[in-house]
Amino acid sequence: MTVAARTADLTGGRPVVPSRGVLRPLGLSEVRITGGFWAQRQATNGRATLDHGREWMDKLGWTGNFTAEVGHGSAERRGREFSDSEVYKLIEAMSWETGRQADPARDAEITELTAMIASAQAEDGYLHTAFGRSGQRARYGDLAWGHELYCAGHLLQASVARARTSGDDALLNVARRVADHVCEEFGPAGRDAVCGHPEIEPGLVELFRATGEQRYLDQAALFVARRGRRTLPRHEFGWAYFSDDIPVREAKVLRGHAVRALYLAAGVVDLAVETGDDELLETVAAQFDRTLARRTYLTGGMGSRHLDEAFSDDFVLPADRAYSETCAGIAAIMVAWRLMLATGQERYADVIERILYNVVATAIGDDGRSFFYAHTLHQRSLTPVLPGDVEQLGFGGGPRAPWFEVSCCLANTARMLASLSTYVASADDDGLRVHQYADADLDTTLADGRRVGLRMRTGYPDDGTVGIEVTAAEPGPWTLALRLPSWAAGATVTVNGQPQPVSGDRAVLRRDFAVGDRIVLALPMRPRFTRPDPRIDAVRGCVAVEQGPVVLCAESVGGALDLDSLRVDAGTDPAADGGVTVRGLTEELPERQWPYADAGPVGQRTTRDVPLVPYHRWARSGPSTMRVWLPTT
Repeated sequence: MTVAARTADLTGGRPVVPSRGVLRPLGLSEVRITGGFWAQRQATNGRATLDHGREWMDKLGWTGNFTAEVGHGSAERRGREFSDSEVYKLIEAMSWETGRQADPARDAEITELTAMIASAQAEDGYLHTAFGRSGQRARYGDLAWGHELYCAGHLLQASVARARTSGDDALLNVARRVADHVCEEFGPAGRDAVCGHPEIEPGLVELFRATGEQRYLDQAALFVARRGRRTLPRHEFGWAYFSDDIPVREAKVLRGHAVRALYLAAGVVDLAVETGDDELLETVAAQFDRTLARRTYLTGGMGSRHLDEAFSDDFVLPADRAYSETCAGIAAIMVAWRLMLATGQERYADVIERILYNVVATAIGDDGRSFFYAHTLHQRSLTPVLPGDVEQLGFGGGPRAPWFEVSCCLANTARMLASLSTYVASADDDGLRVHQYADADLDTTLADGRRVGLRMRTGYPDDGTVGIEVTAAEPGPWTLALRLPSWAAGATVTVNGQPQPVSGDRAVLRRDFAVGDRIVLALPMRPRFTRPDPRIDAVRGCVAVEQGPVVLCAESVGGALDLDSLRVDAGTDPAADGGVTVRGLTEELPERQWPYADAGPVGQRTTRDVPLVPYHRWARSGPSTMRVWLPTT
């Protein structure tokens, strides 16, 4: 990337800025979400979630770890070894938020936090509050669990976000010193090692993109090349837990700890794009595609093992033990977005949409001050709501909690929501592509320098009608492409009332657009049954219901309805009349001394129409039982 291009990007506000690829991402200055489903959540994020995160990090001492008087005494250091990274992710979220909507108070807060972080940096650039000081463990003495490079990676990403939304390079200067130290310590003549938690890899590549410093890209390549040689200590969950079991180029699927595997995949895509290594790009794309096909939940959630927060074997996707960590969902969006920019394949936007509506939207409470860490798809029992000031650590399917000892998911969700408009659309050599549907205003320039503008308005995802008005257009033809979701058979498109041909994964409209032209995309929103691959033993004989991009579930607030006795009639289509319902029955079964017999028990059956709710709405009205996959009659 040229110096001019890097300078122009400083105010663009884009989380990912590849130097090559089929698509060019648009920044916060080019796309603004203005209303509807996601604007409401962005407002809550900016108004409540960011402050909530700061309050808890202050209360627990995580921010205080950086101050000189506290940071230099190991006895005063508080939080887990990775708590520094939560502060960095919070700063990244704040940076995107100030790029989305100017806020002098928030800007001052970032400046304050930056000064605190800078005060804790060693003379040689090393920065971590849990290691290397008097009374603390030695630097890099525990690469498997110390998270030193992991935290550094999040700092690099936060610094790039700050620079790209404000032009302020104070945090970027701290990050460059960290990266220079890492290159010295782990370069060709340094430690032949990797971190137990991948994250430094995408951080280094993005810092290279922001600064043009080649050594950062080279160091990312070196870390990726070292993966899979089992240099980390043997672990009870195997080397796959650390993504250190198989060299990246030899692996066929993502495995081990889901967040670690996905962060590494994001960094590998970045590396392949910047080095022009198409073979490496194809390799990681194939790994991700196989993971989508065999190891991903209906919601787009990833990771089905609680014990090690990990992927399991192919088709091992139990609904009641779904782990599906929020951070894994966000990491999967990071991978899908990078692959779509590199390849132009619209199906990755389908993946992003699925995760956004069914993981990200599910994670945060309506107040913005409570959240899910994991996402079960079947909650069997009621879990009481704990007081809002109780710190708790629990990864089950209970109520959203105000905080966790491991609270990576809140700051991760905050940075995703704050930067969400950058995932709405992109540009290619011929025009614009719209990937996600929301109330939004777009104003950008095409590859040939012509200015174009769009105003998009919709009730999506509750309504499938998307209206787009051209608000700026200079003379000459260009292409507007609209994603056709894989579930949207029968979609129609009109331009100024005239029907247009529709086929494939996007509607491609090429013409000499004029200001005032109106495009209407109509997506069918009928609720539909979805059936699992028969190899998914855990939900064989069940169906789920989806409506548009939203997964639905049966919920019983207070446990009034025994959902485990529910059977649905999959031969009768779901009804949508003021709400989605399915025809089914419940059966009150007799108690027995032994739960097995040559013939199943028969109880009193009650036929009923069962209302369904969006999965992202469950557990918002008090303790409830819930299930996504419904056994059939």
